[in-house]
Amino acid sequence: MDPFALDVAHMFAGGLVLVSFMLLYQDRMFSLLNIFALHAFVVSVSVAWQAHIQNAPHLYITAAIALIVKAIVIPVVLHRIIVRLGIHRSVETVVGIGQTMLGGIGLVALSIMVMLPITTAEGTLVREDLAFALSVILLGLLMMVSRRNAVGQVIGFMSIENGLILAATGAKGMPLVVEISVAFSILIALIVIGIFLFRIRERFDSVELRALDQFRGERP
Repeated sequence: MDPFALDVAHMFAGGLVLVSFMLLYQDRMFSLLNIFALHAFVVSVSVAWQAHIQNAPHLYITAAIALIVKAIVIPVVLHRIIVRLGIHRSVETVVGIGQTMLGGIGLVALSIMVMLPITTAEGTLVREDLAFALSVILLGLLMMVSRRNAVGQVIGFMSIENGLILAATGAKGMPLVVEISVAFSILIALIVIGIFLFRIRERFDSVELRALDQFRGERP
């Protein structure tokens, strides 16, 4: 494969890891949504490039789905939900941002140490894309466990799905029908989450997990 094509593919995959760190760094709700839109945009560009270098036209559909659904529709819907719920403020974290970022760096190092040795039989593109994808997935998990706000945890969940898309396209292992079903599953999950958040707000007047723990009689 052309070295330039490999470098560009690695640039997009590495860029997705960088944007995942940007998600971890955000402490404002609207900024978090904007960075997630960027996260989905980078995924769509990366998939489109993979479609080009792999000569796989169906991946262009995947890129379009990621761009329209995850970079535009979902951030806009979440933005409206946040405005209606009146929760447009800072995102409370379990630990400090600095500690979270250090933990993220450790997870990226772990991803590289785990993935590269077990994919020695694969090509350079597959090996490094899978290492980047695992990094994105683990950073998404870290975001879910380090955020007290339910919306932040939703963003972390969807960033994990972006990492799965990167892994599947890099490894050439996700049929188009699966990609479309995943996209619709995310849409359905978003609708359910939106209803869930409204019900939480209506019942407890908050979507902060600490408030819900206090309601159950647990200490934060």
